[in-house]
Amino acid sequence: MPISVRVTQGLLTPHGEREVLPLVANALLRAHGLSGNRFMTPNVIGHLIRSPESESYVGGKPQSLAVVEVKVPATTFPNTDVKQTFVSEVTDIIDRLSAGSHPRERTFVNVTYAVDGAWGIGGRAYSNAELGEAIQRGAS
Repeated sequence: MPISVRVTQGLLTPHGEREVLPLVANALLRAHGLSGNRFMTPNVIGHLIRSPESESYVGGKPQSLAVVEVKVPATTFPNTDVKQTFVSEVTDIIDRLSAGSHPRERTFVNVTYAVDGAWGIGGRAYSNAELGEAIQRGAS
């Protein structure tokens, strides 16, 4: 499950830049009860993108901005509680790792769903059912 964390340059501390992806990945796994799953843990991947404040816009004005996006299979985030837990925890992570004052209302969390059968790992396309089976095997 790819994670993209896009932040305004300087929004996170240097320590925060190193820790944000592992923390968001752990939040994603934890929200779904998949912490330590041998199939999922190595397949939660991501990258950090930093942009100058002059290239980060909120309300049409250059300002600090944090956007966390995850791309997941359609079976992920099955109910409101899981969604709320993840969004809240990721927003808290950005708050904790922030280098200064960054308002919570300028942290956005977005989920994008992959089309069933188009979730590819290591050259293999998985259907939602196949992915579910692989996750179950990873739990045992």
